[in-house]
Amino acid sequence: MMKRILALVFLSSFVLGLSSCGYTTRSMISDQYKTIYITPFVNTIDITREGDSGDKYQLNRPLTETEVTKAVSNRYLFDGNLKPVKEASADMILVGQLVQFRKDPLRYADNSDDVTEYRVNIVVNLEMWDKTGPEKKLLWSEPGFTGETSYFVTGTQAISEDQAVQNSIIDLARRVVERTVEQW
Repeated sequence: MMKRILALVFLSSFVLGLSSCGYTTRSMISDQYKTIYITPFVNTIDITREGDSGDKYQLNRPLTETEVTKAVSNRYLFDGNLKPVKEASADMILVGQLVQFRKDPLRYADNSDDVTEYRVNIVVNLEMWDKTGPEKKLLWSEPGFTGETSYFVTGTQAISEDQAVQNSIIDLARRVVERTVEQW
């Protein structure tokens, strides 16, 4: 009899838990948005400005903004919630600016100035515009939005700087799409 009661309590708890679960794999974005136009990201890194102690590792890599634009577009395609299209037929417009590229040392070899691990940050400013109404309306703005990765330059886990930059761009693209479709 006790086993029966325990089984009933467990089954009831399980059914109640499933019915109240709020998790979904669907997008949280409104049904009115089906398409997006990704404007080409603009590189606004000022390479003529003298760096201070906080920016001493700031760099500029040519064509990073082009790689970011391509990665973000590909990530929207992969996600499938919003279809990248030309501006004339888009419901939403993503505007982005590359504002910073950083490569910071994280770890040094023992008793040495040799860096063994770096962190790469790619920082952008983002704006999402609604184009469904008679006038464009700003939906959200995210200054200082960052994609990052860390990498080792020696040892069995070592990767090249180019691969680390690509990993940072992929991380940034993933975060941009999540920011758009999840709206937590």
